[in-house]
Amino acid sequence: MENINPNASNPKNNFPNNKKSSLARNIITFVIFLASVYFAFRGIDFRLLWNYIISANYFYIVLPLPIMIYSHWLRAVRWKTFLLPINNNVKTRNLFASVMIGYAINNILPRGGEIVRPYVLAKQENMSFSSTFATIVLERLLDVFTLLLLFAITFFVHSEKIIMLLPNNIDFVKVTYLLILIFVLIVFSFYPPITNYLLNKLIKPFSNKFYLRIHDIFEKFRLGFAVIRNPRLYAKIIIESLLIWFFYSLPLYIMFYAFDFSSQGMSFTDAILLLVASGISFSIAPTPGSIGVFHWIVKIILVKFYGVSGEQALAYATVNHGVNYLLQIFLGGYFIVKDKTWDTMWNKPSNK
Repeated sequence: MENINPNASNPKNNFPNNKKSSLARNIITFVIFLASVYFAFRGIDFRLLWNYIISANYFYIVLPLPIMIYSHWLRAVRWKTFLLPINNNVKTRNLFASVMIGYAINNILPRGGEIVRPYVLAKQENMSFSSTFATIVLERLLDVFTLLLLFAITFFVHSEKIIMLLPNNIDFVKVTYLLILIFVLIVFSFYPPITNYLLNKLIKPFSNKFYLRIHDIFEKFRLGFAVIRNPRLYAKIIIESLLIWFFYSLPLYIMFYAFDFSSQGMSFTDAILLLVASGISFSIAPTPGSIGVFHWIVKIILVKFYGVSGEQALAYATVNHGVNYLLQIFLGGYFIVKDKTWDTMWNKPSNK
C-alpha cells in the first residue's frame, strides 16, 4: 500500500508517469497493429485480393446489416438488465446510443470506448459514473465466460483445429491474475464488510477525508454489481448473453455465401470458431477496431483449416470487418452529433 502524502493527491504530480505509461501503451498497440497487418498481408497478391472483393455476392454482405445492428441493440438491452437494481428507468435508446458511441471510440482508441460508454450514459441518465462503470466491468467478465462457453462447444466439434490455435506456452501468470480478479470481485460484491474493514485499517488512520472519498467510490462501484445478488435476473442475463453471441456469429456465417465458402462444407459452427478465435485474439492484443488482428486470425483459420487461398480468406476478413467497422463509425458518429456528446462530456457526471 502506498503511503498517503499531500503530493499524492495532486494529479499534476503523477502526470509525467501517466504520460510515460500512456506512451508505452500506445507504442505497444502500434507495434501489434503493424505486426498483425504485416502478417495478414504478407505474400498476398493484391490484384487477386481486389478481384475477390469486387466479385463477391454483395447481397449476402448487405443482408447481415440489420442483424449487426440488432446484436448491438441486444447488448444495450442486457446492459439495462445489469442496471435494473440501480435504476429501472434507464432508456434503452440512451443505452444503445452509448454502446454505439463506445464502439466508435474503440475503433479509434482501443479500450477507450469502455470508459466513454458509461460516462456518456451517466451524463444522459444523471447516474453515478462509478456504478455505471462497474456494470461495464461485470459485462466484460461475463463476455469472458461466454467466450469460454463457446470455446468449449466448438472444441467438441473442432478439437483438432482448436488445439492448433492454442499457444505452446500459456502465460499462467496472466491466468492467475484473472482468477484473482474474479475472486476479489465476487467477495467485493457479496461481502462488503471485508472492503470496509480494509479501508478502515489501511486508509482511515492516515486521512479521514481520503477514506470517505474512497469509501464513497467503492460503495458506488459495488452498486454496479448489485445484479449479481439478484438470482431472479440470472436466467434473463443468460438468455440475453447467448442471443448476443448468436447474432454476432450469424453475420460471419451469412457472409460465407458471399464468397461461396458454403460449398466447401463450412457451417454455422465454423462461424462460431472464427468468432471465438478473433474474440480471444482481440482480448489479448487489442488494436483500433481490431484492425489487423481480426484479418490475421481469420486468414490463418480459413487458409490452414479449410484450404481457402490467402487472397480469398483476406477478402472475406476485409469485407466482413469493413462492414461492421463502418456501421459502428456511422451509428456512433450519428449519436455523437445528435446527442451533442462532445459538449456533454465536458461536464462532470453525477456523483450521487
